[in-house]
Amino acid sequence: MSVMLKELLVEELQDLLHAESQLVGALPKMAEAAHNPKLKEAFKKHLQQTEGHVERLKHAFDLLGRKAQPKPCKAMTGLVDEGRETIEEGEHKQEIAADLGLITAAQKVEHYEISAYGTARSIARQIGEYDVATLLAHTLGEEASADSLLTELSKPLMQQASSEEAEIESKPVRSRKQKV
Repeated sequence: MSVMLKELLVEELQDLLHAESQLVGALPKMAEAAHNPKLKEAFKKHLQQTEGHVERLKHAFDLLGRKAQPKPCKAMTGLVDEGRETIEEGEHKQEIAADLGLITAAQKVEHYEISAYGTARSIARQIGEYDVATLLAHTLGEEASADSLLTELSKPLMQQASSEEAEIESKPVRSRKQKV
């Protein structure tokens, strides 16, 4: 087994552990900010999954004979900060636009995680850590499912937003000179 690749895997897992821990704090805020009941529920469900991701990562560290020590994940810190801004900006937007903003922020997170878990799984396979690779593959599947669910939840919201905009655009605009 390559010592260099095992160290790289451990570093990636440390990064993921910090990333997932940040999400455990962020997801309840996203659920609270969501207006659409299905979106709110999706964030709550993904919080439970994320707590499971943390436990799986800790188990992966055990399998590698290492202490589960997080390493600051600057990428996730940035994504969580962006999500916080989306929540704040959403307070001044229509509900549909605010929810679509939350979905956008959440999908950025999911895409980061899909990439990170996919890479870590590949490294684990390469060095023969198949039990670790299996744990990472399970989480990777959940992240991909969460991303797909967010895409599905966005479709009716986008249709509703489009129809509302079309309705506004079809109304005649009165000239300022016309009397009401």
